[in-house]
Amino acid sequence: MTSKVFIDGRHGTTGLKIDERLASRSDLEILTIPEDKRKDPQVKAEYINAADIVFLCLPDAASRESVALLAAGNTHTHFLDASTAHRTDPAWVYGLPELRGQRVRIRASQRIAVPGCHATGFILGVAPLVAAGIVPADYPLTCTSLTGYSGGGKEMIASYESVGELPQSMLSPRIYALGLGHKHLPEMATVCGLAHRPVFSPVVGPFAQGMLVSVPLLPRLLPGKVTPESVHAALAGYYAGEACVKVMPLGGTEGVDAGFLHATACNDTNRAELFVFGHADQILLVSRFDNLGKGASGAAVQCMNLVLGADELTGLQV
Repeated sequence: MTSKVFIDGRHGTTGLKIDERLASRSDLEILTIPEDKRKDPQVKAEYINAADIVFLCLPDAASRESVALLAAGNTHTHFLDASTAHRTDPAWVYGLPELRGQRVRIRASQRIAVPGCHATGFILGVAPLVAAGIVPADYPLTCTSLTGYSGGGKEMIASYESVGELPQSMLSPRIYALGLGHKHLPEMATVCGLAHRPVFSPVVGPFAQGMLVSVPLLPRLLPGKVTPESVHAALAGYYAGEACVKVMPLGGTEGVDAGFLHATACNDTNRAELFVFGHADQILLVSRFDNLGKGASGAAVQCMNLVLGADELTGLQV
């Protein structure tokens, strides 16, 4: 049976990447709204209500407007929202299947919020440790996330790619969201069950895609005797059997290049790699993945596969 899919916001970065991942699927029919009707609410409503799956690749306000177009009594259309609009809304299911119990919730839900890219890396490392009591909910967490410029959308991509030579100021990584209010912070805290939001520093680098999310831990501030070995064992146990999340050998004996951890090793895949480094006094968690893959479009397709009852990895590279 063929399922009908409508990508609302198809021409944005995430929409284009979803479209690429679905292009060869014989089990899907992609509904394409005429270009001159893209902003017509009545026409859009017809496409939304005709679809089995609607990907929302839009700004927050536009996502909410599209959801409001669902006809009363429509129980067959499933939304997968890649915006920030619904990620902490209890009426929506958070679309990270690797979290305990989430697969069942995703399969049963009509409304799924696709995680943010920075949040994905943070949550993959921190949520299992909070759930296990290794990291208390009120621990003063900090996080630094290095991302390729594609995560900034069309405007940022154009600023890096539409000029002949980048200015000196853009040749180095740049910290942003200096007001400490990044839009991924609410989901980072809510999904992990934290009492306080982490201090979060996102950094954009002069490369297109790829991501490294790092979270330091201080054993002296944690309950009991916490070591790199115990943290690694907790993460390895939590993600045992997961196809898209791989806990790498302790201390970086695999996946590290001559002492350097580069951001692009998982590009064009739906794989996330988790690293644990450290010693008795300090521990560092690092997540590496493609900000356009497991951090965006790949995650959306993974959730769609669950909703449709297809193999979870259909159309995805791991």
